[in-house]
Amino acid sequence: MQDKVLMLMGPTASGKTALALALAQHLPIEIISVDSALVYRDMDIGTAKPSRAEQASCPHHLIDIISPLESYSAAQFCSDTERLIDEIHARGHIPLLAGGTMLYYKALLQGLSELPQADPDLRARLDAEAAEHGWPALHARLATLDPVTAARLQPGDAQRIQRALEVCLLSGQPMSSLLDAEAQRPQHRWQSLNLALVPAERSWLHERIAQRFALMLADGFLDEVSRLRQTYPDLHPGLPSMRCVGYRQAWEYQDGHCSHEEMVARGIAATRQLCKRQLTWIRSLETIPVNAQSDQTSEQVIRACNDFLAGRTICPDLRWQGAY
Repeated sequence: MQDKVLMLMGPTASGKTALALALAQHLPIEIISVDSALVYRDMDIGTAKPSRAEQASCPHHLIDIISPLESYSAAQFCSDTERLIDEIHARGHIPLLAGGTMLYYKALLQGLSELPQADPDLRARLDAEAAEHGWPALHARLATLDPVTAARLQPGDAQRIQRALEVCLLSGQPMSSLLDAEAQRPQHRWQSLNLALVPAERSWLHERIAQRFALMLADGFLDEVSRLRQTYPDLHPGLPSMRCVGYRQAWEYQDGHCSHEEMVARGIAATRQLCKRQLTWIRSLETIPVNAQSDQTSEQVIRACNDFLAGRTICPDLRWQGAY
């Protein structure tokens, strides 16, 4: 098992955390979080971070590793994860990568495209331009420089519009062209079983998203955002941490830009959009899709992991093909 890695990916609210903890009851695993929001300290409720008790039940990695004022890239994730996989194997344990940041999975499995590094000065100028004219105006500008990327982005998707413009302006090439360049697949010392939790029905996932958002609010999510703003005076909505779904909408509500009802509706809508993007990413990766709604999901996944670790053929009834 020293060359084996388990991967459990899926959209938000699909049940990844519960399934990962169930696997930990049967296998000597250590969980590596594949989540760009869980890296931030003091952001617990809005990220649906595993509780302290859940983290204590099984070793967890890449959670609470940076301040909300900092940023964390896919390249950093790959470097940290390669190191952690070796360390976990050295302890005689099995790495389980679990989370929903699909870019991280893609970067680890297929390599990173050669995109220019972030430029703080350029980002500041773009932020200033957006503050004056709005992100839809920058989206229109992106459409002239990189129509392919602009077509797949919403006019209000500030983080991705900013990054796409940054890449265009720094490299002189459309980001879509750079991403289309075939990235060299990295050569790993390990094999992975790539499982993807996907819903049989989108409505099931949408209901769980709405329930989760309501539970977050009941658990004190707005108080958490207030504490963050007090604890980190330099925090602002342009930072990656505050661009996480939920946090951006809560910030707007606290600044009086929308009503409580509008904040809830926007938060749920943004989470649905995130899930849609996550499912699109999953389709682009080589995975075994697993029906997240099945009563036998946990049993099937545990059996598949045992078969993979023992070098046996994966049971064919696991390979579910749904309209996700």
